[in-house]
Amino acid sequence: MQINLETDYAVRIVDCLAREGGRLDAGEISARTGVTTGFSLKILRKLAGAEIVKSFRGDKGGYVLARHPEEISLKEVIE
Repeated sequence: MQINLETDYAVRIVDCLAREGGRLDAGEISARTGVTTGFSLKILRKLAGAEIVKSFRGDKGGYVLARHPEEISLKEVIE
């Protein structure tokens, strides 16, 4: 099975947030995953829309997983 680049990056981003266990901003996620900040933001918007990730605005903003990592399936991230 082959996955596209956006799906690969989405899996990397979810994995990064699961390992962190706390809030990260898009720049930190980008640095840790090797995904450009612009592409990270695009994927994070989609993940937030799918209720996999929660986003927070402002100075102390960033992203966290919306649920515990064990409650998020790989299938859900891929879809």
